Amino acid sequence: MVATAQHLITPVSRAYHSNNLADLAQIYQPVINLCVVERQVDNELERFVGHLLRLPNQISFVESIDFASFNFFSLLPQTGHLPGYRAFCKDVAGLTALYCDLFELKRVGLRLRTLDHAMCPKFHVDSVTCRMVCTYGDVGTEWLEDAYVDRRKLGTGSGGSNDELSGLIMDADAIQTIPAYAIGLLKGSCWEGNEQHGAVHRSPQLTHNSPKRLLLTLDFG
Repeated sequence: MVATAQHLITPVSRAYHSNNLADLAQIYQPVINLCVVERQVDNELERFVGHLLRLPNQISFVESIDFASFNFFSLLPQTGHLPGYRAFCKDVAGLTALYCDLFELKRVGLRLRTLDHAMCPKFHVDSVTCRMVCTYGDVGTEWLEDAYVDRRKLGTGSGGSNDELSGLIMDADAIQTIPAYAIGLLKGSCWEGNEQHGAVHRSPQLTHNSPKRLLLTLDFG
């Protein structure tokens, strides 16, 4: 890949964009709380994901795995007959390998699910160290830079109002979305020294044209 990164390293933006996988290491910078690396995938993988999103039954795999011993080709055995299944499993294995290498992990919490609703519809911060997210197809996770969010309105600070009415969003045009197939690393409140600056994000609202998404998340196991 060509390293054409856009740097947003200011006291208020705390985001890093790139198309170079090596730039995932930027998450270790104290001023960075969110790293997005865009990538291209082949047509075979995209067609397989399209098949998954059209299945009537929900896809759900939630497990703490040992990376070295886990058989990634056992992820979704019920879809193993579909073209592109092995390419998909290899892609999930590759992302898991990146995550384990980056944080020197042997075990990870792996969740792979199709979602037909916004699981976390309000902007929030996760109580984790650092989560990797990747939306396979359709709309990805939404997030806000620090300059455009009033953290006092997170959680109970909203007074029960939705994000658009609570005052949390300081500029609606500033809401950004992690693109499909891109890798997102989001620091949470359990990252040492980042307790008050976790990445602010939420699930996207699904529409008639995009009624379902396939989300992979990886956490410290």
